[in-house]
Amino acid sequence: MTEMNQSSSPSASTQEAPYRHRVPIQIRFNDVDRYGHVNNNAYFAYYDLGKETYLNDVLHIDYRDSDVVPVIANINADFILPIFYGDNIVVETRVSHLGQKSFTLTQRAVNEKTGAVVCRCTTVMVCFSLKRQLSADIPENYRQAIEEFEEEPPRPLT
Repeated sequence: MTEMNQSSSPSASTQEAPYRHRVPIQIRFNDVDRYGHVNNNAYFAYYDLGKETYLNDVLHIDYRDSDVVPVIANINADFILPIFYGDNIVVETRVSHLGQKSFTLTQRAVNEKTGAVVCRCTTVMVCFSLKRQLSADIPENYRQAIEEFEEEPPRPLT
């Protein structure tokens, strides 16, 4: 169940580009540690769900038939506030940089009740040729799909 919005969430900063892709997160009992909050490891599963739905919804990739696929090269998260069992959390995803062979996904977990950003994550995705086993240029259809969805081209890395 994916929501795609035409505007940013209420918690979006005026300096930040809008997040147009949102996925509600189901917090599972086993995500919660003995301190009563979601363990930091669970956040990465939430972000993976956001990545997967973004790539499926925007790029429409059929990995069984594709030679060039995006793979994770680097991932970093900043934990800002705890998530507790029962919180309504959404993961918002956007492409913030688009290079020759890689792109950066910027994500954030937002508490829908308070509007607070509870965690931020950046992931560098590198396009990889499965046949050649080497990095590859971003396919033009990926680039066009991202630019159309984001409505303004993400900045190239400088």
